[in-house]
Amino acid sequence: MQASLLLLCLALAPVVLAKKFAEEEKPAWAKKDIRDYSEADLERLLDQWDEDEEPLEPDELPEHLRPQPKIDLSNLDSKNPEDLLKVSKKGRTLMTFVSVTGNPTREEGETITKLWQTSLWNNHIQAERYMVDDNRAIFLFKDGGQAWEAKDFLVEQDRCKGVSIENKEYPGIHVKDEL
Repeated sequence: MQASLLLLCLALAPVVLAKKFAEEEKPAWAKKDIRDYSEADLERLLDQWDEDEEPLEPDELPEHLRPQPKIDLSNLDSKNPEDLLKVSKKGRTLMTFVSVTGNPTREEGETITKLWQTSLWNNHIQAERYMVDDNRAIFLFKDGGQAWEAKDFLVEQDRCKGVSIENKEYPGIHVKDEL
């Protein structure tokens, strides 16, 4: 009997101790109907929601909130600016444009770029591919440092017209054969 009474008291304690605002103690924005909330009200509600949350780990933060990686300039070759770009883009999303030679149909362009994407994935270079034209695709790298390794592979392909990274063009090595 005493044990059941003790359990009942323990079960009711959180209900009694829980903080609940009386209607007159609530702020004005909290008294509104949720359909009438403004953007500022929603921001306050989100802040209140996140109040007791633990901060996220740096790798879980959205990319624009992550701390910049530390760059060790002592290991970089000052004569090669691509090394500096590669290190500065590490861990950042980077888009590259890849063009296919000739005048391929949409399906042919898809097939060729899909083959290149698969080859990159087989080499542990993760790239998402989006066709923007019949002969042009965007390769999106979650780790921008991999874009230059991918560029080295892509420019060696027979049907690669060129690769564009950070507004710098890298022509395919087989393009000269077409001229």
